[in-house]
Amino acid sequence: MAETLEIRWHGRGGQGTVTGAKVYAEACLSSGSYVQAFPEYGPERSGAPVRAFNRISSKEIRVHCPVLHPKVVIVADATLLDAIDVTEGVPDDGVFLVNTPKDPGEIRKKLKLKTTQRMFTVDATRISIDNIGRTMPNAAIVGALAKAVDMTSFDSIHESVRKSFGKKFSQKVIVGNLYALQTGYKEVKEG
Repeated sequence: MAETLEIRWHGRGGQGTVTGAKVYAEACLSSGSYVQAFPEYGPERSGAPVRAFNRISSKEIRVHCPVLHPKVVIVADATLLDAIDVTEGVPDDGVFLVNTPKDPGEIRKKLKLKTTQRMFTVDATRISIDNIGRTMPNAAIVGALAKAVDMTSFDSIHESVRKSFGKKFSQKVIVGNLYALQTGYKEVKEG
């Protein structure tokens, strides 16, 4: 594992972006890593842009500031690609994961990525509608992230979703999210 992996999540209020960051951190924590997961809010309303961050490390994390140079960028709402520069601060070997039905090559061109940067897409919105009946793409995105970035086992992430969602949702919603997680893992595309 890299000494520290920093992740920046872009989404909109109500999409589960902050919860996705927390669930991923909990899975990495259960695998023995040191973790941080924290949000950065603008106007706190549904639909407003939000950012969340993760730090995952093999050593104790002593910094407590926003992630400025993320190795991984997750975009939970593709409309944000036209509103903000999601590539800001990303190194030449960075990884992008975007919730969109579009081909990764199309998004790669739109973002003008370097050939050394990796690009993944997953239609997490469709997956969430199919599995939980509404637009809540976070579980599918976390599943896709598990495939794109090898920081923890899929089983750890599965257990983290089950535990985290089990505290606040019905069994039907939990099962739907677990299916969304598995589908995101299976359907993520790189290009």
